[in-house]
Amino acid sequence: MLAPSLLSADFAALGDAVRAAEEAGADAFHLDVMDGHFVPNLSFGPALVAAVRARTRRPLDVHLMIEDPLRYAEAFRAAGGDTLVFHAESAAPPREVIELVHRLGAKVGMALKPETSLDTALPYLADLDELMVMGVHPGFSGQKFLRDALPKLRSARRRIDALGRPIELAIDGGITPETAEECAAEGATFFVCGQSVYGGGSVAENLHRLRGSVAAGAAREVP
Repeated sequence: MLAPSLLSADFAALGDAVRAAEEAGADAFHLDVMDGHFVPNLSFGPALVAAVRARTRRPLDVHLMIEDPLRYAEAFRAAGGDTLVFHAESAAPPREVIELVHRLGAKVGMALKPETSLDTALPYLADLDELMVMGVHPGFSGQKFLRDALPKLRSARRRIDALGRPIELAIDGGITPETAEECAAEGATFFVCGQSVYGGGSVAENLHRLRGSVAAGAAREVP
């Protein structure tokens, strides 16, 4: 699945950015929520998620880069979030967040910062709908991909396959046609793509190029 990140879109023409990506075949949209505490930046609130929800029926993957996901999960679900992704490093007990999001009728994901071990997620993996590996440090778009994400993806893929559950393995940050191919080869199935979609040129051509790279990577055999 390709999920354009709206943090990289033109906020003055957000509806047009959503429409262009949807018409080009985007599978979902990714919305980065930042509180200025968990990460040193501020971004979207529930009102913007609701505005995007009104303009597309594609799934909304809401990335809660916030200190207290328990406090805000209900608001983002009510705004139209289909998957709420919280950080393992947040202040909230992971089990409580997972249970709350499922009670709200949404899918739940857990994100891991680059320095956070995959082992942190393993006790909760069977109850997740998405596991998100960060390819950059969260908080800002346009960062260079950190290659330590590749072995983490490979290990996560093996763990997910062993469970036999349909858990999306997401990669977020630094995704280009080149890194998308590498991540797909390691088993990623959900690609958050910001600048590579909205950073210039045709949105349709950018998504087509990314999809070709993902297909090529998925066909590779990585030892």
